[in-house]
Amino acid sequence: MNRNIAHALMIASLMATIEQAAAAEPAALTNRQEAVEVVRELRRIVAPTGIERNEAVRIGGIDQYVSIRGADRRNPVLLLIHGGPGFPTMPLGWWDAHGLEEYFTVVQWDQRGAGKTHLLNDPKAVAPTMKPERFVDDTEEPVAWLRSQLGKDKIFVLGTSWGSIVGLEFARRRPEWLHAYIGMGQAANSPESERRGYAFALAAARKAGNKQAIADLESIAPYSAPGKPIPLKDIQLERKWSDYFGGVMAYRQHQVDGIGVRLSPDYSDEEAQHVYDGNGFSEGFLLSPVLSLDFTAVTKLECPLVIFAGRHDRTVNSTVAKEWFDRMRAPTKQFVWFENSAHEIMVEEPGKFLLTLVQQVRPLAARDGEVVP
Repeated sequence: MNRNIAHALMIASLMATIEQAAAAEPAALTNRQEAVEVVRELRRIVAPTGIERNEAVRIGGIDQYVSIRGADRRNPVLLLIHGGPGFPTMPLGWWDAHGLEEYFTVVQWDQRGAGKTHLLNDPKAVAPTMKPERFVDDTEEPVAWLRSQLGKDKIFVLGTSWGSIVGLEFARRRPEWLHAYIGMGQAANSPESERRGYAFALAAARKAGNKQAIADLESIAPYSAPGKPIPLKDIQLERKWSDYFGGVMAYRQHQVDGIGVRLSPDYSDEEAQHVYDGNGFSEGFLLSPVLSLDFTAVTKLECPLVIFAGRHDRTVNSTVAKEWFDRMRAPTKQFVWFENSAHEIMVEEPGKFLLTLVQQVRPLAARDGEVVP
């Protein structure tokens, strides 16, 4: 071969290699939408057996936003009832629920007064309905809808934090609709939980010699006095320091999981800026009454019971939950400690969270006769 021709071919080959490498080089992301599109494509359900739905559903007389995602429609259905009140888990689903979608059909639901549902409705019209019992009624409607839409006789319900109050009450009402009720950050005796959370924060402040924290906490003593509602401003002050000393996320001074909404493909740029507007709205109606709730007298559940508890959880005290669990009777029951978590187990220990659900919870669907792939 002519030396000049060989040299030209070599240069052409080299140039092609460089062009291919350049094409493979990731483009710089210049705005949120570009970053979100990357996440959206990476988590897109492509299996022909899968399901990917995002829609507003009429629940309790208003439009409420629901996401349904899973790689195989034959999988058991897992409905997440988020906490707060008003703090949806849907914005974090791209991060902490992605693995779950291989083993469950995962349903995220922004409750009334939360997330996209809050943005869809007139807050003034919704305000009179912001009562705990209304949320239990609301839960019954999407569960019935899911059973019909997805052809399932039973589903799993996982209630976290505030959602554990709603979820437990629903499980007591409709146990025959559930493979199991899963409580995470389970509320059991809220006044006692608040007292222990306060004691933890004050002890941590004194140990650290944090004069501001000590002064703030001592200013609201006695906190959660028996028979008296806790003022919202006192709750907020207690949470400030309990969170600071690792009571909401272990080994962290603040809760950080909310930043996940910045990359959530489930929310537009505008929605992402306002997704937590409902948090303050909901807390104004629900937080004080909820913290007076006590399930000590509830000692029996007619469906299997599973509790996930963060060892360091002071927001909804995990030792109070364990004491309650030990007195509970259910067809089967399991209590699982997450040793490196506080209140945000799904994002603090996502691997163990997934593994526990797959290995210890999912088999309950097969025991109920559901054909599990």
